[in-house]
Amino acid sequence: MTHASEFNILHPEPLLIVVSGPSGVGKDTVLHLMEERGDQPFHFVVTATTRPIRESETHGKDYFFITSDKFAQMIEDDELLEYAIVYNDYKGIPKQQVRDALASGKDVIMRLDVQGAATVKKMEPEAVLIFLTTESEEELVSRLKARKTETAEGLNLRIATARQEMKRAAEFDYVVINKDEHLDEAVDTIQSIIHAEHHRTNPRKVTL
Repeated sequence: MTHASEFNILHPEPLLIVVSGPSGVGKDTVLHLMEERGDQPFHFVVTATTRPIRESETHGKDYFFITSDKFAQMIEDDELLEYAIVYNDYKGIPKQQVRDALASGKDVIMRLDVQGAATVKKMEPEAVLIFLTTESEEELVSRLKARKTETAEGLNLRIATARQEMKRAAEFDYVVINKDEHLDEAVDTIQSIIHAEHHRTNPRKVTL
């Protein structure tokens, strides 16, 4: 006789999902659309940073904008999952925010640069790493120039860094192309990846 419990084989564990890629590929834009859709109960991690807030940004939503002294204290108290210097400013992921969200059963999504993604993968091998990119290097350079948020020197540094980061796509579990004017398509692909991950016969178990 077959018991009803045998059919209940899906016990989706909460996932730790990292969306990464070079500057200019649209990480923030993609995650904002995912959040707006509200299709699944995700927790979107808010990164702490010491860089100045931009006019279009909101403290506590886009980033936690904190002082260098506060960031140093968080490092000293081991409160960060990972942190790095990115273009002369510090960025980091508060540990407790991630643990609380996973404990609630929600999938946790964080945006990180390529260096940060590698750090998280070493610490938590069961994390799902998604590399977001553009259709071509030319398109990426064009997007970076269009932002007009850096000096010419800063822009050249971002372009050079992006070119090196593009070479590391093979370190990730998935690659998603964010085409110009096809944002919904990129978000659909990421959500399909997450949906498939929840249907693995050997589910990932995050142990942070």
